[in-house]
Amino acid sequence: MEEPKLIDRREFTVASALAILSGVVITISGCGSNSPASPTTPTPGPGDKVGTISANHGHSAIITAARLTAGGALALDIHGSADHTHTVNLTGGDLTSISANQRVSKESTNEMSHSHTVTFN
Repeated sequence: MEEPKLIDRREFTVASALAILSGVVITISGCGSNSPASPTTPTPGPGDKVGTISANHGHSAIITAARLTAGGALALDIHGSADHTHTVNLTGGDLTSISANQRVSKESTNEMSHSHTVTFN
């Protein structure tokens, strides 16, 4: 039987940092332009989960495959190309269900006197 490989503190720290940052999105706003940057709708990648949004008017709900793998709770910003944002709060259990292709529906925060129901799968 093969002995398990032990990792040192540096390898553990690097692996932990990568796991934490796997769900982080970095946005770089426009340099050299006098006009404000407008929000864009991200394109889903392989393994990403796209939510359906009720009464949608430009919002986008995408959970990246990396974020699904990372687990834990998630406050998903569904701004998209709308002129305002909403947040959908998902628990670790919700993400596990979504990863397993089970249906999860959540109500977004109420902004500008309305909210949306976001449904995954």
